[in-house]
Amino acid sequence: MTELSRKRPEFRNINAFKDLTTYRLPPAGWVSILHRASGGLMFVLLPLIVWLFDTSISSEISFARFTSAFAAGIGFLPGWLFKLVVLALIWAYLHHLIAGLRHLFMDARHAVTKEFGKSSAIVTLALSIGLTLVLGAKLFGLY
Repeated sequence: MTELSRKRPEFRNINAFKDLTTYRLPPAGWVSILHRASGGLMFVLLPLIVWLFDTSISSEISFARFTSAFAAGIGFLPGWLFKLVVLALIWAYLHHLIAGLRHLFMDARHAVTKEFGKSSAIVTLALSIGLTLVLGAKLFGLY
């Protein structure tokens, strides 16, 4: 068979309704999607971040209000739900930071292999989840 007569591979778009449930995204793809999601989550929760920072350093009274938000909650939000939102914010920050460092490292090396992309993505996911679990245990008073 000559070069011209060989059948070329056919590429097609995936169908969101049929193929999305069976599609296996590689770890680098998950890190990329979660990097964007964590950036979006931090942007959406920016007013909460500013409020947390402001009330934690303004005065002793505002710091007491800040700590009571974690214990008793705010308004109709119970304290545990507030802690979950802050835990999501902790994960978003850690994942975005670690994935950003991964991207900076890959940009600085100028030579990225498929194996390095996969292993660094797994390390990024493991570090961000592991550190989130450690800080979440501290947040919920386990140590």
